[in-house]
Amino acid sequence: MTALLTVSDLRLRYPGGGFRKPSPEVLKGVSLEIAPGETLGLVGESGSGKTTLGRAVLGLAAPTGGSMVFGGKDITRMPQRQRRPLAQDLQVVFQDPYTSLNPALQIADILSEPLIAQGVDANEARKRVGELLDRVQLPANAAERYPREFSGGQRQRVAIARAVALKPKLIVCDEPVSALDLTTQARVLELLIELQRSTGVSYLFITHDLSVVRHISHRVAVMYRGELVETGPVAEVTNNPKNEYTQRLLLAAPTADPDRQRERREARRQLLAAAG
Repeated sequence: MTALLTVSDLRLRYPGGGFRKPSPEVLKGVSLEIAPGETLGLVGESGSGKTTLGRAVLGLAAPTGGSMVFGGKDITRMPQRQRRPLAQDLQVVFQDPYTSLNPALQIADILSEPLIAQGVDANEARKRVGELLDRVQLPANAAERYPREFSGGQRQRVAIARAVALKPKLIVCDEPVSALDLTTQARVLELLIELQRSTGVSYLFITHDLSVVRHISHRVAVMYRGELVETGPVAEVTNNPKNEYTQRLLLAAPTADPDRQRERREARRQLLAAAG
């Protein structure tokens, strides 16, 4: 199957540093692929470069080397003017549902805005708003309310509805459940899975939590200091990780069993000690 997104030897260095000391590379030759209808979980600690990779795919950060091909088009250094039509196929759900929605707009305006921008008639766009709210399991009267009137989980549902409004091929999900409590996390993840089943959309799912990756992803790519250190099917990577960094990430994941939690802490301490 032809990949929907192919990232090859991608490098990125933010401006800064100086003549004698250039800024360090944030991405150091990253290569990955996402197939149509697939979820690739991109996992790593804060500062690993995973969000930067997502921003590069979205055109919000400029690579200094390598290439990105999306839907057969080279988008590596595509100007913003040429990228605008890509909005129909490439969307994003950000981490914070409290700041990703315009507080001055009603939900109907938030959801109809991307449709109208792509040339959909205003009346038709309003009609589709009801369908979108139903798809993300929000009541029809939500359309006339403001983001402040909703809980964090409901706001994230609105953000997801906005992302799927244009029927994209790929959605970059940048820590979309990390700001939510565990129960709400589970509901939002199930919603994303159901939307993928019904639409065939692909996800680049960025997170620091391997337990979340295990729940939603088909494959996993583990990032450490700007490099991919392990990739593979989700069951293989999360049940039998080969890289020491992946092992530490798994051991750092919380568990409800206090005895198991103590065992994990001790195993992680031994790994860190062995690493020097």
